[in-house]
Amino acid sequence: MKRFWKTVVIDDQRGIRLDDRPVRTPGRVVLALPTDALAQGVADEWRAIGEGEEIDPRAMPLTGLSNAAIDRVGADRALFAAGLAQYGESDLLCYRADSPDDLVARQAAAWDPLLDWARTRYDVHIEVATGILHRSQPDQTLARLSDAIAARDAFELAALSPVVTIGGSLIAALALAERAATAEQLWDAITLDEEYQAERWGRDPLAEAGIAARRRDFGAGVRMLELLTG
Repeated sequence: MKRFWKTVVIDDQRGIRLDDRPVRTPGRVVLALPTDALAQGVADEWRAIGEGEEIDPRAMPLTGLSNAAIDRVGADRALFAAGLAQYGESDLLCYRADSPDDLVARQAAAWDPLLDWARTRYDVHIEVATGILHRSQPDQTLARLSDAIAARDAFELAALSPVVTIGGSLIAALALAERAATAEQLWDAITLDEEYQAERWGRDPLAEAGIAARRRDFGAGVRMLELLTG
């Protein structure tokens, strides 16, 4: 589809209108946003499309995540939250290298503060393992982390979804949501192993392109969360 509209406005319900036609999700639901800031961000994406240009969904991440919040997450919020909660069972931050020493030290420096925050914030015990063999977390820990993500509304869950899935860490996403760490700190933490390997063995163009794509998706989730929470 190419741009056919002249004006983009935000209505009283924080819906987006193109020449007074409401924008709808792929599920044909009116796209109404929960905050003024997010509505403005989504509207700006539609305004950025030049006259006659084709719509590129990749250039409209806030619109895409908002569509997902309504059509996908909103259809069964509890089920969606449960899917994200599963990442707590094998959280990236809990699995450490046993060598070399500099990697072990870097993981500890970046990941231990996040785990310490989660232990204090949710009053839980978190197991840390060396190597790739699975180590179960206590049931109470999983329950409390699950409750923490389940308490988020549909739009917050949509925003946090790429943060959880790209990073492989439920704890990192909760730390972002509660402003216990910055997005930059979390990105450095979840890509620590890849960065270490690149420093040691060199950078592969295909791998770098993949990381850049993940960074865009991660950044979109971060930006949406900022527009939701102020």
